[in-house]
Amino acid sequence: MGLFDRANEIISDFEKVIKQPIIPHNKEKLYVGVDLGTAYIVISVLDENMRPIAGAYRFAQVVRDGLVVDFIEAMRIVRELKAEIEEKIDCELRYAAVAIPPGTSINDSRFIQNVVEGAGLEVTNVVDEPTAANAVLGMTDGVVVDIGGGTTGLSVLNQGIVVYVADEATGGTQFSLVLSGAYKISFEEAEELKKDILRQKEISAVLTPVSQKVGTIIKKHIDKHNIDEIYLVGGTSCLLDIEKVIEKEVGIKTYKPVNPLFVTPVGIAMNCKLY
Repeated sequence: MGLFDRANEIISDFEKVIKQPIIPHNKEKLYVGVDLGTAYIVISVLDENMRPIAGAYRFAQVVRDGLVVDFIEAMRIVRELKAEIEEKIDCELRYAAVAIPPGTSINDSRFIQNVVEGAGLEVTNVVDEPTAANAVLGMTDGVVVDIGGGTTGLSVLNQGIVVYVADEATGGTQFSLVLSGAYKISFEEAEELKKDILRQKEISAVLTPVSQKVGTIIKKHIDKHNIDEIYLVGGTSCLLDIEKVIEKEVGIKTYKPVNPLFVTPVGIAMNCKLY
């Protein structure tokens, strides 16, 4: 299989089951991932063979830079998404894994865990976001960069082992703020503008300086490592040609899979542990 073939197949399957869930054969062995992102909350469900069978997501601004800023709203959304999935696949979701940005403190990770457990799921594992993403990508060497709504996190892998992690507060929020200023529109309007498929080339050009800043963040953190390839995931990586801008800035070949938004959520589910 070629680069990202397996990852693209898994993510494409996940996109399909969001619309058309599959009722599992083994309702006792379901792997669940909950991704509390800055822009989206995503729940992914995998069967006993680690194949996607259901998922749901919702735009929400209840987390900022990896920190839960609206606990009650976050818990409500997770509970509603959980109930929505359970109704569609006719069984209860019991266990889940969650993810945190690299370098997040124990106290901060507990808030995320408390949100998910307050919504009725038992958290059995906490993993950092880029490492979760690599469960889908399956890379052994290089750097996985998760450009989310609030932060850019990265994990350097050497022979399949994470040897370095980092996280900095530049992500989709900064991209939206730049759009807001450039077009003299509200932040909320800028968030919607980012999704306009017909204006992606124009938007990408306006946001080139922010993409370059992400590139400088990556370059700074991998400077002391022997890196040949960079792999982008996270919702902000959906921006048209961001991989080309980063590749030019860093000077290292840069790739991204189909729909980078869903890579980490599915990878979180792959890290779910069952009793």
